[in-house]
Amino acid sequence: MTTELSAARPPLIRAMNEQLLLGHIRLSGPVSRADLARISGLSKPTVSLALANVERAGLVRIAGQRTGVPGRTAQLYEVRPEAGFVLGLDIGLKYLRGAVADLAGEVRTRDSRKVVATSVRGRLAELVELADDLCARAGTSRQAVTQTVIGTPGAYDPQRNAIALTGGLAGWDRPAALAGLREAFGPMVALENDVDAAALAEQTHGYGRDRDSFAFVHIGTGIGMGLVLGGRLHRGMHGVAGEIAFMPLSEGESVEARRRGPLEAAAAASGIVRAARKAGMRGPVSARSVFAAAARGDERAVTVVAEEARLVARAICCVITVVDPGLIVLGGGIGQAPGFAAAVTTALSAIAPVLPEVKVSALGTDVVVDGCLAEGASLAWNQLTSAPLGHAAR
Repeated sequence: MTTELSAARPPLIRAMNEQLLLGHIRLSGPVSRADLARISGLSKPTVSLALANVERAGLVRIAGQRTGVPGRTAQLYEVRPEAGFVLGLDIGLKYLRGAVADLAGEVRTRDSRKVVATSVRGRLAELVELADDLCARAGTSRQAVTQTVIGTPGAYDPQRNAIALTGGLAGWDRPAALAGLREAFGPMVALENDVDAAALAEQTHGYGRDRDSFAFVHIGTGIGMGLVLGGRLHRGMHGVAGEIAFMPLSEGESVEARRRGPLEAAAAASGIVRAARKAGMRGPVSARSVFAAAARGDERAVTVVAEEARLVARAICCVITVVDPGLIVLGGGIGQAPGFAAAVTTALSAIAPVLPEVKVSALGTDVVVDGCLAEGASLAWNQLTSAPLGHAAR
């Protein structure tokens, strides 16, 4: 059987050159024509033609001139920020958070609001209201946003086009929730597991910046993991990679364990409270108060925290034996608690075949939003540069 190969047509070659230069400007700008010719390996006439096309399309602009160096003054090119906008949203159990960034990566505005609604429809309405307010402040509209990415509890399964394993977010796994999101934000809205989004933020802004592979382990009101392998987020066939809440590492077959997963039922905040009460702690008890009591030397709290560290270490040990990441980043209210990482590391050293570096995330409460913005920026660039450039500008 003979396969005929045809040469790439000139329009395709031009488009590839333009995409190549846009990528370099995005990563290295402001840059001159000479810089782009040197970096890309293209001839200066080819660079000039491609630059003229992407500038006419509204994707780049002249940023100024390079001065103070020998030779002719060179014009510098950078991404035109208003060429596109990215909306990142975080649907939490108690709070909704969001931000809008431009195509150059500058965050134009942020906000967060306490959830009031108790129904899926009400939560959707609050999310839309937050999105509209953010877009208005950023000088755009929800309909004009290039890419929206929403961080949500649970896993989006592209095979079934459904959200599952949503934990404590009642009703969020029903078809009406996904349909409502698509109606409000358009068919191209991207859904991302909230812990996976946090891992993307860690890769962009945190300890994962210079790591090829790492695991972000969130321990708070829930438990989950975002896994970056070979520089890319690993989601799995059904979107459930990292759902370590379902690791069968804890005793018991309670309704909560079946619904949330055995590990999450035992080691998330509610499990710590339950263990503390079983140990004899009375009065108002929360995961935070248990850690505070342990820091003061309360023997009951010390025992509970030590068992929590051992349980988390066992989960991480399972991850190590399968993917062997070089770095573990702990996040969430429990994961970031003072002294917890050291306790986990100690417990891990006793059972793991190798000991990766364990760090505490330095990112704050907007970590999911920041991860959504990072993913949204890549998706927006793909949209804008894959379309005919004559139609790319907004």
